[in-house]
Amino acid sequence: MSLSTFLSAILLAGSVAAMPLEAVPATPSKFASLNGTAKIPYFGHVSGNFQLPKGNSFAASAAGTTVNGAEAVWNINNEDGIGEGSDTYRQYWGDGGPEAGWPAKSQWVSFRAMFDNNKQIMFGSCGWNGWGADNSGEEVGQIYNAIQKLARETGVDHRFILATIIQESGGCTRVPTTNNGVVNPGLMQCHNGAGSCNRNGWVQNPCPANIIELMVRDGTAGTVFGDGLAGCINEATSTSGWGSRAIYMAARLYNSGIVDQGNMNNPFTATPCYAMDMANRLTGWVMSEHNCPL
Repeated sequence: MSLSTFLSAILLAGSVAAMPLEAVPATPSKFASLNGTAKIPYFGHVSGNFQLPKGNSFAASAAGTTVNGAEAVWNINNEDGIGEGSDTYRQYWGDGGPEAGWPAKSQWVSFRAMFDNNKQIMFGSCGWNGWGADNSGEEVGQIYNAIQKLARETGVDHRFILATIIQESGGCTRVPTTNNGVVNPGLMQCHNGAGSCNRNGWVQNPCPANIIELMVRDGTAGTVFGDGLAGCINEATSTSGWGSRAIYMAARLYNSGIVDQGNMNNPFTATPCYAMDMANRLTGWVMSEHNCPL
């Protein structure tokens, strides 16, 4: 990837801090698994999400939702963590709280480190999965812009938004729509959102900036059909979630539509290690083996 390509992404980041300029390998130096398939990094797209619909007693769904209370993060700081973290997958069990061994927010990596370290996935995920042309530097820059904008608008920690994008699509702007009972389009495989650059066989290259923003908006602020991350955080805090545990509960709600408060790894009908995956992404996991035993 040329330096000029990276510079184009940096210029698109506007007033926020520039993206680091490390080179991005054409293929990963280490390999994890995608649902048992070797040689591409793991993310959970093919399993689908089962966010509950608007009006369900478990959901407080509304497009444009913001985070209420203490879990809202309104200060955008790219150096908001411990630095690089460790590209290691650790197993966590129980209720998602620090007392059960799950990482506290003070153990999360910085947004800058997370974004930089996951570039290798964002620049390769489309091609690795046969979803069309790999992201350009401009498209990755627009993902960066959209994350920062929606973090400001909703109060969702930008690291949680980025971790969800990597978990759901590897950041591929041309990720297909999943439908396992709930239609999940776009970068965040949201609840029946409007944003997609790969819908009904129509693949857009390049993916327009307004569609990239819409995909991140649908997954973060929610849609008229179901919760985004902001609504899931609010649901978690209303049912005894706090601090980092609220985020892991919100991740489980986003994936499963319901949460077993004593067991963050209970998938119901969704992805068993989803909350565990998110805890690892937030502490630096990128390319190492997906050591999920479930």
